[in-house]
Amino acid sequence: MEGAVLGAIDVAQKKARTAALFQTDSIALGAGARPSGAIYTIENTNGGLISFGGGVGLRDEEGTFLGAVGVAGATVEGDEDIAQAVAAALR
Repeated sequence: MEGAVLGAIDVAQKKARTAALFQTDSIALGAGARPSGAIYTIENTNGGLISFGGGVGLRDEEGTFLGAVGVAGATVEGDEDIAQAVAAALR
């Protein structure tokens, strides 16, 4: 897209990777990844992770984990909303 921030590509990939590796949405790791959290510095593992919104796990109707989607380039809230919409559309 014209004018897009290229750094968002890496962020989106890391959001999806985070959700896939832990089979949970990236935002769910956020509280524990804060400086006082139990998993502080987790973002430095596995080649780099992201612990804020925009990485969403994809599951089928039975709840089987299928993969993940990562969205970046809008606000964190916007990224999360778009990723959740994608996940819902695939159900």
